[in-house]
Amino acid sequence: MALFKKKTAGKPGEWFYCLEHGKVEEGPDCPGKDRMGPYGSREEAQGAMRTAQERNLEWETDPRWHDSAARGEDD
Repeated sequence: MALFKKKTAGKPGEWFYCLEHGKVEEGPDCPGKDRMGPYGSREEAQGAMRTAQERNLEWETDPRWHDSAARGEDD
Protein backbone atom coordinates (compact mmCIF):
# COMPACT_ATOMS: atom_id res chain seq x y z
CA MET A 1 0.00 0.00 0.00
CA ALA A 2 1.38 3.37 -1.00
CA LEU A 3 1.82 5.91 1.75
CA PHE A 4 1.72 8.87 -0.60
CA LYS A 5 -0.47 9.31 -3.62
CA LYS A 6 0.98 10.73 -6.78
CA LYS A 7 -0.48 14.16 -7.49
CA THR A 8 -2.39 14.31 -10.75
CA ALA A 9 -0.86 16.84 -13.09
CA GLY A 10 -3.20 18.90 -15.19
CA LYS A 11 -2.81 19.66 -18.83
CA PRO A 12 -1.99 23.24 -19.79
CA GLY A 13 -5.16 25.15 -20.51
CA GLU A 14 -7.39 23.04 -18.27
CA TRP A 15 -9.31 25.12 -15.76
CA PHE A 16 -11.23 23.92 -12.72
CA TYR A 17 -13.53 25.46 -10.13
CA CYS A 18 -12.73 24.40 -6.57
CA LEU A 19 -15.89 23.97 -4.49
CA GLU A 20 -13.92 23.86 -1.23
CA HIS A 21 -12.11 27.18 -1.73
CA GLY A 22 -14.55 28.87 -4.14
CA LYS A 23 -11.82 29.74 -6.61
CA VAL A 24 -10.68 29.01 -10.14
CA GLU A 25 -7.45 27.06 -10.60
CA GLU A 26 -5.41 26.03 -13.59
CA GLY A 27 -4.78 22.33 -13.39
CA PRO A 28 -6.25 20.08 -10.71
CA ASP A 29 -4.78 21.50 -7.49
CA CYS A 30 -7.57 20.21 -5.25
CA PRO A 31 -8.98 16.66 -5.01
CA GLY A 32 -11.51 15.59 -7.64
CA LYS A 33 -14.33 15.43 -5.07
CA ASP A 34 -13.93 19.17 -4.49
CA ARG A 35 -13.77 20.47 -8.04
CA MET A 36 -15.79 20.96 -11.20
CA GLY A 37 -14.22 20.79 -14.64
CA PRO A 38 -12.16 20.74 -16.67
CA TYR A 39 -13.21 23.85 -18.53
CA GLY A 40 -11.61 25.26 -21.65
CA SER A 41 -11.04 28.74 -20.25
CA ARG A 42 -10.76 30.67 -17.01
CA GLU A 43 -14.05 32.45 -17.80
CA GLU A 44 -15.93 29.16 -18.20
CA ALA A 45 -14.56 27.93 -14.86
CA GLN A 46 -15.55 31.21 -13.16
CA GLY A 47 -19.13 30.63 -14.30
CA ALA A 48 -19.22 27.00 -13.14
CA MET A 49 -21.69 27.57 -10.30
CA ARG A 50 -23.98 29.70 -12.48
CA THR A 51 -23.91 27.04 -15.21
CA ALA A 52 -24.71 24.31 -12.67
CA GLN A 53 -27.58 26.37 -11.26
CA GLU A 54 -29.02 26.96 -14.75
CA ARG A 55 -28.77 23.27 -15.60
CA ASN A 56 -30.40 22.25 -12.32
CA LEU A 57 -33.30 24.62 -12.98
CA GLU A 58 -33.72 23.21 -16.50
CA TRP A 59 -33.79 19.68 -15.10
CA GLU A 60 -36.24 20.55 -12.32
CA THR A 61 -38.69 22.12 -14.78
CA ASP A 62 -38.31 19.57 -17.59
CA PRO A 63 -41.58 17.63 -17.90
CA ARG A 64 -39.76 14.60 -19.30
CA TRP A 65 -38.26 13.97 -15.85
CA HIS A 66 -41.52 14.20 -13.91
CA ASP A 67 -44.25 11.62 -14.34
CA SER A 68 -47.92 12.41 -13.77
CA ALA A 69 -48.06 10.40 -10.52
CA ALA A 70 -45.44 12.65 -8.95
CA ARG A 71 -47.53 15.71 -9.87
CA GLY A 72 -50.70 14.14 -8.43
CA GLU A 73 -52.40 13.82 -11.80
CA ASP A 74 -54.55 10.87 -12.81
CA ASP A 75 -54.26 9.22 -16.21
